[in-house]
Amino acid sequence: MDSYVDTTTSMESSSGRPRLNKYALACAILASTNSILLGYDIGVMSGAVLYIKDVFKLSSVQEEVLVGSLNVFSLIGALGAGKTSDWIGRRYTIILAAATFFVGALLMGLAPSYPFLMAGRVVAGIGVGYSLMVAPVYTAEVSPAMTRGFLSSFPEVFITFGILLGYIFNYALSSLPPHINWRLMLGLAAFPAVAIALGVLYMPESPRWLVMKGKIDEAKRVLRKTSENEEEADLRLQEITKASSDESSNSHGQGVWKELLMPSKPLQRILLAAIGINFFMQASGNDAVVYYTPEVFKAAGIHSRKGLVGVTVIMGIAKTSFVLVSAVFLDSFGRRPLLLLGSTGMAISLIALGLGSKFLEHSVHKPIWAIALCVIAVCADVSFFSIGLGPITWVYSSEIFPTRLRAQGTSLAVSVNRLVSGVVAMTFLSISKKITFGGMFLVLAGIMVLATIFFYFFLPETKGKSLEEIGSLFENKDQREMSTR
Repeated sequence: MDSYVDTTTSMESSSGRPRLNKYALACAILASTNSILLGYDIGVMSGAVLYIKDVFKLSSVQEEVLVGSLNVFSLIGALGAGKTSDWIGRRYTIILAAATFFVGALLMGLAPSYPFLMAGRVVAGIGVGYSLMVAPVYTAEVSPAMTRGFLSSFPEVFITFGILLGYIFNYALSSLPPHINWRLMLGLAAFPAVAIALGVLYMPESPRWLVMKGKIDEAKRVLRKTSENEEEADLRLQEITKASSDESSNSHGQGVWKELLMPSKPLQRILLAAIGINFFMQASGNDAVVYYTPEVFKAAGIHSRKGLVGVTVIMGIAKTSFVLVSAVFLDSFGRRPLLLLGSTGMAISLIALGLGSKFLEHSVHKPIWAIALCVIAVCADVSFFSIGLGPITWVYSSEIFPTRLRAQGTSLAVSVNRLVSGVVAMTFLSISKKITFGGMFLVLAGIMVLATIFFYFFLPETKGKSLEEIGSLFENKDQREMSTR
């Protein structure tokens, strides 16, 4: 492995930062643009639901079901994406995801009734599930080890950018008549879906998928374009083919799902890490906070709809800014430090938000300083999420599985992500009515304290290691402890 270290060291620029391969960068951008669609839906629905409630006379439970249904049904796409991407390839699965979301966006934009609107959410959700699983896997498999963290964080970068776009379109369209504005807010997502599907046609297939299918020459051509030199490409190909051969010989003819459901000790540790980080990503309540921010600030004392949507734009700018910071430093600082910083910061922000909300609940005059505290705390919460859990969940869960199990292992982890996201989104308002928004935020703060403890003890550092090397981190306890220091 010394030759690999020498090669990766030579990839660093004179400033000590890893050199970025432009072809790998272009592939990562094209694959990750699909994530804009989920982000746009999260952002735009937070404002659109204010008008949909009035048009269709929705109860709070119907509102929760409408908002959370996309996340629940994305579970179907996430579970199906593993098998699909192993069958038709990562690239065509990304195209399938965009096409499915396109149909869902059209159904939502043209919906004449609540059931029709729900049908659009179901179809769009399936497309989102496909996208969330396959984009990080493709990017991890095409990226060189030294810049994989940066490139694999792109799905979250584009989700966050999509959220900001959704907020901006909410603000821009909010002055239109209520029976038109929400239709445009939701339906406009169909246009980028077409552009994304066409763009993905120009990117290559994952070299690890090509090796898995026996297309060695084609895999070598892709590796030459995504590596700094031919020597590095040959070395990466040797590692991939050896790992693929070892996994085939060690599987003893077992199916992938049988291995995942009856895992060995190392695979148990991998599954615990992947499922754990995906669980806490959504149990943090970040998606629900984004979806229901207008409701939260309405309770805090901001009653103008334009003002409510305006606050979300400020939050979106903060969220986008910090996800870019995380992406830039992910390969320098490593996954663990940023993850622990993010989860600790979220816990503190949620405590401040909970206490501020509690104060406003018992205050008749709603003082400006308390409202400002809540606004700052929400912005801090989503910013710390963008530093840690947001990007690192996709990076980590897509890089720790062995090649043969990566697609369906990631699919399983993302399915947990989607299920928890849907449950939180569909119960957030109901629970908040029982224990108040302040109480809900304090519960979420407690969850983030547990998350920080879990990350510290169960997630080893993967910075700078090839996908084939990462498996050794989970081989035994001593190696795992050494990798966390």
